[in-house]
Amino acid sequence: MRKFMYPLMAFGALAAVVGMATLIGPGVAQQPPQEPRAADMEPQPFNPQLSALMSMIIQPRHAKLGLAGKAENWALASYYFKELKLGFTVVSKAVPRWKGLPVPDLFDAAVGPTFAVLDFAIKAGEPRQFKESYEKLTQGCNDLQ
Repeated sequence: MRKFMYPLMAFGALAAVVGMATLIGPGVAQQPPQEPRAADMEPQPFNPQLSALMSMIIQPRHAKLGLAGKAENWALASYYFKELKLGFTVVSKAVPRWKGLPVPDLFDAAVGPTFAVLDFAIKAGEPRQFKESYEKLTQGCNDLQ
């Protein structure tokens, strides 16, 4: 039995070495690509327009604020109100000027007056006043477009 086992093991080892050599050989002979691949290039900077930032940052927070107020969840409404104000700050820093006009001033003119009333309505837990000031906030946001 042993005299058949050793030649069979030697043949298996030889087959394994030959198989590995055929797999490794073509990989060594490949030439590197002439042009850089897109994955190897430097990433382009992300410079969104004002409308994209308004859709990505302001609109979801505005909608969640409205839903929290409708459900009379004043703690959540307070959180989203702060997030919305922070979102306006972020957008105004990312795009300081739009069509030659300063974005912070545009935001203050469009939505600033309603912020105080909306903040009071949330802190007081007044659903009617919240609804009115939220509608004015929505109109102010729509006027920016």
